[in-house]
Amino acid sequence: MRLYPILSLLVLSSCLGYKELPVEYDYSYKGNFKKYRSFSMMHTVGAQQSMTSDIIEKSIVARMKFLGYKESDYKPHLIISFRMFSDSLFFSGYQQPEIEDWISSQKEDLNYDPQKFNLKSGTLLIQFYDRRQNRSVWQGYATTQYGSIDFNNDRHLKNAVISILDKYRFWAEGFIEGQSEIAEKGIIP
Repeated sequence: MRLYPILSLLVLSSCLGYKELPVEYDYSYKGNFKKYRSFSMMHTVGAQQSMTSDIIEKSIVARMKFLGYKESDYKPHLIISFRMFSDSLFFSGYQQPEIEDWISSQKEDLNYDPQKFNLKSGTLLIQFYDRRQNRSVWQGYATTQYGSIDFNNDRHLKNAVISILDKYRFWAEGFIEGQSEIAEKGIIP
């Protein structure tokens, strides 16, 4: 009986571990967000993978698979890169409609209203490139308005990735329909 309150406390404390960071994102009006099904991570030739990079990459891959995207090295729809900035920097972004609002009209003739950000140290940038269009179609970055991301802390890294990719709200093409079909047939994956 005494074990129940302790277990309840542990479950509650694990839920409190996630703290959404302030995030900004930009996107291209040429993005085919409802048509993407696969992705691959971009790796720098000759660069050595650090433990920090490995944690970020695994977090990105897990999130994309959760959204129904297939990881593929053969002609992926999206190529995903990330970059950590330990120093402060000035960053150019855009003032745009929320992506969910834009996706309903998909007007390509809208203007990009540039804006400058003074990002403090400890910024994580994640970019999605459309391989077929050879262009960046989405980028999200932790703005670090309330402090920097501690790149030596696994929880901070995972939290930053989750916070950024929470702004990318597109399921892989066919994923939801496929899940409905599986449920209707009673197939357990």
